[in-house]
Amino acid sequence: MTAPTISRPGRRPDRRRLTVRQYTVRTLGGVATLIFVSPFLYAISTSLRPAQDVAEHAVAFPTSITFSNFSRVYSEINYGRSVFNTLLITAGTCAIVVLLGSMAGYALGRTSRSWSTWVYRGFMAGMAVPLFVLVAPLYLLVRDLGLLGSIPGVILIYAASNLPIAIFFYTSFVRSIPGDLDEAAQLDGASRLRTFFSIFFPLLGPVTATLLLFITLAVWNDLLVPLVFLQNADQRTIMVNAYALLDPKIAQPTDLFPSALMGVAPLLLLFVFFQRRMVEGMSGGAVKG
Repeated sequence: MTAPTISRPGRRPDRRRLTVRQYTVRTLGGVATLIFVSPFLYAISTSLRPAQDVAEHAVAFPTSITFSNFSRVYSEINYGRSVFNTLLITAGTCAIVVLLGSMAGYALGRTSRSWSTWVYRGFMAGMAVPLFVLVAPLYLLVRDLGLLGSIPGVILIYAASNLPIAIFFYTSFVRSIPGDLDEAAQLDGASRLRTFFSIFFPLLGPVTATLLLFITLAVWNDLLVPLVFLQNADQRTIMVNAYALLDPKIAQPTDLFPSALMGVAPLLLLFVFFQRRMVEGMSGGAVKG
């Protein structure tokens, strides 16, 4: 006969305390989320209000909704062309940085000679130099190369400035991969180049996703490089054209907020479509490390 189970009051879960804890966490999370999105909501609200309404009441709910602010800013900043230029520069930078950075990271991560350590340290030293410090010599170099005022010149500048961080990411990741893969590939007669593209490059997916997120944010939101190196208005990025709307004497919220929202909108759409892949990549990189 089975003995009756005796419950011990001291080991019962405190459901009331657990519920209160969950309620507190959710409340704090909701408040933090509201604080985080409140500037974004204010920007949307102001963008949908007429200029006269904003001038009378700077902080208020819209009494009437208008889309004339967005349509005016759309035409003034040449929105379609600006987004295309920004996407082209961002895509070109990402492609060059991922290709060259992954190959350099593979070579440095699989080489145990002394010179590889000094080369790696040289790239790491490049991470400590801000880009604005190099604007003057870069301007002269790009001018002498005949790339001043061209999108390829800007792509090369962004690629060179982001290569050190890419090499840092890839070298650290490659060093954590067991060397048995190289030995197995050599036994099968694969060359170094084929070993990299067939075996190692697919394994670099997690760190590549993290790196692409970092580069996209840096290039898309940058104002210095396209403002200095792109002289033609048809080649400027969305941030430069949005900055051109700012009056040095007075700021118009009905111009500032719509241009900022329209500038961030393509970036948000990219993150929405590729959110799952980016999260998986960053999680995979964290587990691998």
